[in-house]
Amino acid sequence: MNNRYLFSIILVVFIDLLGFSLIIPLLPYYAQTFNASDTTIGLLLASYAAAQLIGAPLLGRASDRFGRRPILLISIFGTFLGFLIFGFAESLTMLFASRILQGLTGGNLSVAQAYITDVTDTKSRNRGLGMIGAAFGLGFIIGPAVGGLLSNISYSVPAFVASALSFANLLLIAFWLPESLTAERRAQLTQKTPAFSFNALLQALEHRLTGPLLITRFLYSLAFVILQSIFSLFALKRFNMSVVATGFVLTYVGVVSVITQAWLVGKLSRRFKDTILIESGLLLLALGLLIWAFAPNIPILVFSVTPIALAGGMLNTIVPSALTKTVEPQEVGGILGLSTSIESSTRVISPLLGGFMLERISYWAPGMFGALLLFIAFAYVLRTAENVGDPVTP
Repeated sequence: MNNRYLFSIILVVFIDLLGFSLIIPLLPYYAQTFNASDTTIGLLLASYAAAQLIGAPLLGRASDRFGRRPILLISIFGTFLGFLIFGFAESLTMLFASRILQGLTGGNLSVAQAYITDVTDTKSRNRGLGMIGAAFGLGFIIGPAVGGLLSNISYSVPAFVASALSFANLLLIAFWLPESLTAERRAQLTQKTPAFSFNALLQALEHRLTGPLLITRFLYSLAFVILQSIFSLFALKRFNMSVVATGFVLTYVGVVSVITQAWLVGKLSRRFKDTILIESGLLLLALGLLIWAFAPNIPILVFSVTPIALAGGMLNTIVPSALTKTVEPQEVGGILGLSTSIESSTRVISPLLGGFMLERISYWAPGMFGALLLFIAFAYVLRTAENVGDPVTP
């Protein structure tokens, strides 16, 4: 594993996610200044994930053909423009344009993961991808707090700071980040890379190796994002928790997830196969969601998020790593992009599901539903375990 390459791409991911997360707290409030309804705000929040659903696999596959570095430059330039549009927005139309552009170009995490795959072997890949996940999580821990403070000046200020961070990231990639694929290697991959089409990527769902992992990714992401999207509303309705208290709990989740991805995953990967870790993560996440669903008080609620954060950190590292071991090298970016796209689809579906169950059924329904999904995913992984095992790529 090349430590210089690894440090460089981790820094790129951290800066990118720090800028992105600066504007998360102010999105609903900014939209309200343009008299947006609750439904419109929901559509605005979902527009990013919907656009990423399209953009992520295309960026990933393009990086297989043209190299990781140029695609990172293009995607982060798109993010930079998106933040500028957001900062100068004078209408809801401009806000939607900003979020859609950022979603189309914001699938660069899959490109960063492909970069890690290029500079690691199968033994060290889990650790490398875990560190990428930790940088991702650390950006989300710091960004919302800083963005909230900056929004006290103006809703535009966090967007302009985010655009400055994106521009700094462009300079970092242009002048410091080496290309992970050599010219000779890119030429070899270009000759073998499948056609650059979204339909070709969807065929991966029918593949006996990649299909089970992608379906598993969809099921656990659907359950996990339900928690993420409605936790604040759940905490308010069930326990009347304050915004500050809820923020501390979510920060704790982020810290546990970062520690898991930066340190624990690497330790566990040296002792256990990917299949065992995926199965354990699914059961641990199911247990956490069940405790969350029926938590009788705030201390038990806080306790419930510990296994959830641990399992989320494990699964979000191990599943992408396992995917990279089931395809040819020229398909790594494409399969990681498709995985990101599938995860993005759950960010459109889960908030709607979670909100409906919380409002129409009961406070315990979202957690119970998520746990049921995870037990189904666990049974599915047991049935297809032979397809998730040892790496098959050269």
